[in-house]
Amino acid sequence: MAGAKTRRQAAAEPKAQEKETNGTAHAAARDIADNEPQENIFLLWPNIIGYSRIVLAFASLYYMPLHPRTCSLLYSVSCLLDALDGYAARYFEQSTRFGAVLDMVTDRCTTACLLVFLSSAFPRWAIVFQGLISLDLASHYIHMYATLVMGGAENSHKNVDKSRSRILSLYYTNKTVLFIACAASEAFFIALYLLSFSSPFLSPSLLQTVPDHAAEAIHQGAQVNSSLLKHIFATPYSAGALELARANKMDSFWPWVFAGITFPIMATKQIINVVQLVKACKWLAEGDLQARRAVGLPRRRKTA
Repeated sequence: MAGAKTRRQAAAEPKAQEKETNGTAHAAARDIADNEPQENIFLLWPNIIGYSRIVLAFASLYYMPLHPRTCSLLYSVSCLLDALDGYAARYFEQSTRFGAVLDMVTDRCTTACLLVFLSSAFPRWAIVFQGLISLDLASHYIHMYATLVMGGAENSHKNVDKSRSRILSLYYTNKTVLFIACAASEAFFIALYLLSFSSPFLSPSLLQTVPDHAAEAIHQGAQVNSSLLKHIFATPYSAGALELARANKMDSFWPWVFAGITFPIMATKQIINVVQLVKACKWLAEGDLQARRAVGLPRRRKTA
């Protein structure tokens, strides 16, 4: 009996020592964690820059309907800060998954909001702008999802191997190419936005030209006083009233110049979006094939 107790006690001793060792290890880990500086991911510098981008974007949307210069300035600064937050993340060693998602969502939302305005400013081209919004959102979402599922949680959506796509690898790994492509694409859309305040080729007048003998006081090309809109339209905030208020607010020369220069780069970026969409879909399909083969699918049909 004493021997049995001795054996039980001997068997319990390693377990007690293991518990003691584990408890000591956990306590040491807690002490190390307590001594390490606590970080608030939401208050890292790159993310603070990201929040400022959102504020500037909302401010530009507020001024977008009738104040092209103010809106363009705020929107441009918001877009340029996109390059600054990446630099800050590398400089302060504060790259985070939350920051990457915040950056991408901000990019997609600001561009989509501008394209929505262009759809209303140029109704005849609305289907083009709607297609660009859909392509931009779909390609980036599927690309990020494919990277997460197939590449793992630690893999960034910007780490594209050349074996998958040379053009995507160049686009994401070369910071100069990425900056020029994104900046030129946004500049093209801003140029179109400014043309909605000036160019009769893209935005024809809503009303017929008033004969000179009927209204000698009205000069062709003169800006319409917005206070008169409520006397012409049922609501001064209707689409027609806002289009009339935008007419002839600024000269169209420089917007046409910027649109012509940046159009080829913008078109190239849309081609890259198509490539990104196709490659991401194929990558997900490859993962689906591997998963189905792992569970024995498709099953062979039994022959009679």
